[in-house]
Amino acid sequence: MAYRRKGVGVGRFSADRQLQKKADEMKAVSLQSAIDTCEKLEIKLTEFAKTHRNDIRNDPVFRQRFLEMCAPLGVDPLSSDKSFWGSVLGMGDFYHELAVKVAEVCSASRSTNGGIMSVKEVQAILAKRKTRLGTASAAATVSASDIEVAIKKLGKLGGGFRTIKVGKSTMIVSVPNELDGDIMRVMAVGNELSHGITVDDMIVATQWSRERIERAVQLLLQEGMAWLDTHQGEDYYWFPSSWQEERAKIKEQAT
Repeated sequence: MAYRRKGVGVGRFSADRQLQKKADEMKAVSLQSAIDTCEKLEIKLTEFAKTHRNDIRNDPVFRQRFLEMCAPLGVDPLSSDKSFWGSVLGMGDFYHELAVKVAEVCSASRSTNGGIMSVKEVQAILAKRKTRLGTASAAATVSASDIEVAIKKLGKLGGGFRTIKVGKSTMIVSVPNELDGDIMRVMAVGNELSHGITVDDMIVATQWSRERIERAVQLLLQEGMAWLDTHQGEDYYWFPSSWQEERAKIKEQAT
């Protein structure tokens, strides 16, 4: 006849409770330790920002590295101009003003490129204007990373502003239209070749059917993102966002 020893179940329940209590205590200690560590790192980050304030304001590479340091700690120097970061660094002003300037450049060129242009082209236009932004010095340069941060701020306001990858290039889209995969691939081919291309060129590059290529090209023509040039009976398609980027690169290399 089977029987259970008296008190065994109660003892096991008591041991389980003690183990759970110990586990909860360890979790609490670990959490507090993590909080203390984050607070110490934030203090160090604040000291670093004060010491290197001018570098952060005026050096685009240094500024990007600083933003990368802030991200794991959940610190957003762009969140408020009234915060410590806004008062000491003025980064909120810098990116707010940059976002406005980027929007102006994109809007002014929309009739010629259909609302898509390369980050490099926007960067070249801003460099030519030599506009002072926020508390940065007049000599401060705007990097491609700065422009992408500004576009993210614009994207939160709606209006279709966003960045996309077309081949190896980063493009700014300033219209709400969605670009499907076929359109993106055709634009990437145009970006790689950097000159007027034919439907046959695109067929060779993509191995797609003529009908599929022509559909994508027609959509690009309708949106103003591609131009058509007929020469000696042959249709050539040009992508202004691509060759404008190429011009910007040439100018950058010449300076």
